[in-house]
Amino acid sequence: MLNTAFTGEPAGPHHEAGRRLPAAVLWDMDGTLVDTEPYWIETEFAMAEKYGGEWSHADALQLVGNDLLTSARYIKSRMGMEHTPEEIVEMLLDGVVERVEQAVPWRPGARELLVSLHEAGVRCALVTMSWQRFVAPILRQLPPETFSVVVTGDQVEFGKPHPEPYLMAAASLGVEPSDCVAIEDSNTGAKSAESAGCTVLVVENHVPVLAAPRRVFRDTLAGLGAADLGELLL
Repeated sequence: MLNTAFTGEPAGPHHEAGRRLPAAVLWDMDGTLVDTEPYWIETEFAMAEKYGGEWSHADALQLVGNDLLTSARYIKSRMGMEHTPEEIVEMLLDGVVERVEQAVPWRPGARELLVSLHEAGVRCALVTMSWQRFVAPILRQLPPETFSVVVTGDQVEFGKPHPEPYLMAAASLGVEPSDCVAIEDSNTGAKSAESAGCTVLVVENHVPVLAAPRRVFRDTLAGLGAADLGELLL
């Protein structure tokens, strides 16, 4: 579902006390906004145990950043399941939704950065390959105006690492991707964002991310504000 609040804001980069700000900030969710990767991994191992399939931590890390149907096809092959990829996606979502409804594990500095961006008038989009029914309980824990646009994996034809999700988010906001900072934690997501033309702020979490010309690395989001992201623009 696309939420188009904050319409009428300036579409290009703007300035705060002489400092350049991004036109928008495009956020990955899993591993970036929230540390839900362990929830996915727990669910995958539970499925392997239930259906007698093979699974390993290396298998789990192989899926980080992928769209859900791609992950489901991998699980189907690896675990030897008879279910369709679509059925496997629903099983995964059942497991992670149950866990996230009990506790949302926010990444350090994420909510504080969202507040800084909102106060500076910088709009944000959520760009995730998770599906809407998993995203909804997380968004309920944030003010309703936090994200002007939400792009989920069940809305796009091509998931990450294809640029479509980030191109869709930028177009929905009416901004140029080159004026945006995307925040990512995986190679798959970083490739999607940089292919769309964004500057990519990478905060590694569960998997290492390769260096590339449009990628800027930080250890954490803690302590970062809107102006700090503006300084990253390439």
